[in-house]
Amino acid sequence: MLDDLQALGLVVEPFTSLDGEVAGRLWEQTRKYGLSLGDRACLSLGLRLGVVVLTSDRVWLNLDLGLDIRAVR
Repeated sequence: MLDDLQALGLVVEPFTSLDGEVAGRLWEQTRKYGLSLGDRACLSLGLRLGVVVLTSDRVWLNLDLGLDIRAVR
């Protein structure tokens, strides 16, 4: 499966313990929007990599995390 993703030009990035700490710290800023641990993990990784974060959950657009968050629908 990893080979298939890489063949599409996708990069699989490890989720580090630091990413986990950041995801935990994001709980306070995101809890009023009901974001899950998985949501916060995605945001944490986006912060570390400095990339655009894509989501279909429009509530993410209300977040002020210093991230470029874009809705895909």
